[in-house]
Amino acid sequence: MKISVMISAYVLALMLTGCAAASAETDRASITCGTQTQRGFVNDNIYHSELGDIHYSSYIPDSYDGREPYALFITLPGWEGLYFHGVGANMVEDFGPEAIGWNEKMIVISPQLNDWRETSACQTIALTEYLMEAYNIDPNRVYLEGYSGGGETGSLVMGMRPELYTAFLMVSSQWDGDLETLADARTPVYLATGEQDSYYGSDSMKNAAVQLRELYERQGLSDEEINKLVVLDVKDQEYFTQRGYRDQHGGGMTFAKDEKIMGWLFDKH
Repeated sequence: MKISVMISAYVLALMLTGCAAASAETDRASITCGTQTQRGFVNDNIYHSELGDIHYSSYIPDSYDGREPYALFITLPGWEGLYFHGVGANMVEDFGPEAIGWNEKMIVISPQLNDWRETSACQTIALTEYLMEAYNIDPNRVYLEGYSGGGETGSLVMGMRPELYTAFLMVSSQWDGDLETLADARTPVYLATGEQDSYYGSDSMKNAAVQLRELYERQGLSDEEINKLVVLDVKDQEYFTQRGYRDQHGGGMTFAKDEKIMGWLFDKH
């Protein structure tokens, strides 16, 4: 069940403090803390990694003091949220702000990467590893979500380091990553899209689900076990129309407010 959350100026101040405190906890990390706030997030924090600068927005709960492990949710925005569109452009998506209400003990991060290809996938992994070292993160509650181009990046991440993540939600996108690596790790994935997605269609995500199921069958897993690892959710036009969207690709935004979909992700541990 979602938790009602109110963001105050005091909480925002604590979020900025949390950024600075985290950067001091690990010698190999170099962080520039952002100063702009939007929808409860601090925008344009920068992790100066070996792979280049990684810009990201962050929500650190005011209750976080480092004593207790917190969950971590990383949401990868689509094309319109990439960094070259401007600081905070990622905040047009609801996945980060909506996630705040699911777990009061969860850090929420929205990177602003430069594309949806391999470099961005590697930067996502690098940022995840930094966050898990800089903050007290429960390794059994590390969640990844990607919408549109961010979903492509997320699928590449799943083909590189799926074991870092508890579960992956892919929204309105296409699968580009290595499915065998994912199958070996057995990281659960939820593939949500429109039957007639105007940008990607639905065949790529359908084919990924079929291939992934076949890989698990070869491992000897039962249908019940596979169903826990692979969920394909293809919506018809009525689903989007009821939620005020005519276009199914843009309508993927509404999955952020679908309690069944988001509940699947955050129930994994």
